[in-house]
Amino acid sequence: MPAYKDEKTGKWMVQCYYENWKGERKHKKKRGFQTKKEALEWEREFLNSTSGDMDMAMNAFVEVYFQDKAGELKERSIKNKRYMIEAHLLPYFKDKPMNTITPADIIQWQNTMREKGYSQTYLRMIQNQITALFTHASNIYNLSNNPCKKVKKMGKSEADKLEFWQKEEYDTFIATLEPGSRYYVIFEILFWTGCREGELLALSKQDIDFENNQIHISKTYYRTDRKDIITTPKTEESVRTIEIPEFLKEEIKDYVERLYSLPDHERIFPIVAEAVQHKLKKQCEKAGVKRIRVHVLRHSHVAYLINQGVQPLIIKERLGHKDIKITLNTYGHLYPSQQRQVADMLDAVREKNAPVD
Repeated sequence: MPAYKDEKTGKWMVQCYYENWKGERKHKKKRGFQTKKEALEWEREFLNSTSGDMDMAMNAFVEVYFQDKAGELKERSIKNKRYMIEAHLLPYFKDKPMNTITPADIIQWQNTMREKGYSQTYLRMIQNQITALFTHASNIYNLSNNPCKKVKKMGKSEADKLEFWQKEEYDTFIATLEPGSRYYVIFEILFWTGCREGELLALSKQDIDFENNQIHISKTYYRTDRKDIITTPKTEESVRTIEIPEFLKEEIKDYVERLYSLPDHERIFPIVAEAVQHKLKKQCEKAGVKRIRVHVLRHSHVAYLINQGVQPLIIKERLGHKDIKITLNTYGHLYPSQQRQVADMLDAVREKNAPVD
């Protein structure tokens, strides 16, 4: 149907009929356009999105993408992905039809992103968003040519140099905090378990098994739009039980016992992530150690375990990684090379089996 003007408001409106994915005939009406052209453009993009026509502009396909992913991605993931797409993709490809974006367009966009001075890991995160869009368009909506497949990905999945604290640096840092205080216990848990910040902030009394020296990780916490959100962890593998040393069990137990009237299901650390980061920064300055992000304590835990000879598979289970490849790709370079030991072993075997004159 053509667009027409609402005489009462002076604005343009449009209505159209379409078939949804079930083949059902539906009616759609949209009001409030300033011009007839805007109304007709909206109608064209809407009909393209309902039919999965790859002639639709990227900004329209982004909405289709998030509709399709609504049951698959967590609310926080959708929010983060949408921010990156709107900040880094749509300013360049917003009105460009998906089936007209070429590998050359992707390369030019990549060069523009590189000029902004982002880190290699952040560039890879941005790259992953556009790759995900075109992969979905190809797999689900039969986009004939995926331009991302013909272009090398920008950025790196892991930083060139993994940042972490040595045990001595952590000891210097933790000495600036009062033993038994809230933040003392928080940083002790982070360093000695390697759990994620959100997992720590979601902990309740019922998650701590004091009899068996265990912490059960089954949820994560974050705050968005002034609301506290408790949800399932990052992956299925993130649901796990972490064995803790006796000294850490006692520290947690003493702290929890002072929370007299706190229900078992309530968070034992009712603060936000920004508060933890702020305290970390303040104490780093006081201790005179290099400043780090909270997540670096997780890396520091792993570095310490590797230094103690703990094998990658045990670390994978402790961290809740989805795949051993993630553990090895992230921390493999911290393991000392055993090539010399292999050569020495072969020498020893050869000498043992050598004939005696």
